Amino acid sequence: MSYLIQQTLIYAIPLMIVALAGVFAERSGIINLALEGIMIFGAFIGVLFVHVCQKLGVFQLLPGAANWGAMQLFEILGMVAAGILGSLFALLLGFAAINLKADQTISGTALNMLAPAIVLFFVRIIANQEELRLYKGDAAEWFMIKKAMLGLGEKDGFIVNTFLNKVYLATYLCIIIFIICSIVLYKTRFGLRLRSCGENPQAADSLGINVVKMRYSGIIFSGFLAGMGGFVYALTTSNCMSNGDVAGFGFLALAVMIFGNWKPLNIALAALLFGMFKCLAAGYSSIDINGDGVKLLYELSKDPTWGKVLNPNFYRMLPYLISLLVLAFTSKKSRAPKAEGIPYDKGMR
Repeated sequence: MSYLIQQTLIYAIPLMIVALAGVFAERSGIINLALEGIMIFGAFIGVLFVHVCQKLGVFQLLPGAANWGAMQLFEILGMVAAGILGSLFALLLGFAAINLKADQTISGTALNMLAPAIVLFFVRIIANQEELRLYKGDAAEWFMIKKAMLGLGEKDGFIVNTFLNKVYLATYLCIIIFIICSIVLYKTRFGLRLRSCGENPQAADSLGINVVKMRYSGIIFSGFLAGMGGFVYALTTSNCMSNGDVAGFGFLALAVMIFGNWKPLNIALAALLFGMFKCLAAGYSSIDINGDGVKLLYELSKDPTWGKVLNPNFYRMLPYLISLLVLAFTSKKSRAPKAEGIPYDKGMR
């Protein structure tokens, strides 16, 4: 059970933070279909940052660099670097949508196509192969927190084994950031102004709110969170590797956002649901559901009768199948911001 919860969180956290990125953009009035592309770009920048730091020996230059705490610092810096470059990449969408008044769906789709092409181009230049990894070691060796590092080597309990052993600091940082950003969005003047621009920008403008400025703020926040989410995805699920692909997590995050009705608490619950199915897809062969030592899902996939349906391909498509079913039954009740996707025209009333 500890393994199942751990793995569910690992897959749910990137979905949660990227879905919130979509909320910031869409609450300001911009449809951000480019979440997938921004995640891909953010994952590349984060991995590249750590790769270059390792190659230059920066870790060894820091006092106590051999200590795992120094590695956590560079994990945080990698998240920040991915977020900043994610914001810059998202500004392409902001410029097209706000200044050029281009179709936001087409603009987002174009960025989704552009991101993997850019990433693969630079990966080929830097690594001369199809993927970019850490310069040495792997993510588990460099960044994973184990209970022995916290002085809990002798402890053995559900809490310790689930939340304090073989975990990543990025997971808990994203939860904190998610909470802070949710408060900013719904409990601050900035958040109220941002949301008003997505509901009725003309009314907001009449009250002295700079709609263009607020929409750019929304897309910058969105790019930062999506870029950071891309690096967290690469770190925790792909062993800190970038290859121009995030397994459709950006599109899954859009489904989580719609299913969560653009509300942070609902998004968190939806992300846990989708994360659980993604966990089953990735680790069905090693999950012991009831702790009796029998890996039930794996055994069913090998059964002559059940295996015809519950095979590895079924588990892999399960998260996407669930997303289609959920959206089919819930999208009618979803209430998107009224002005999302509509270019702002100061003369309209």
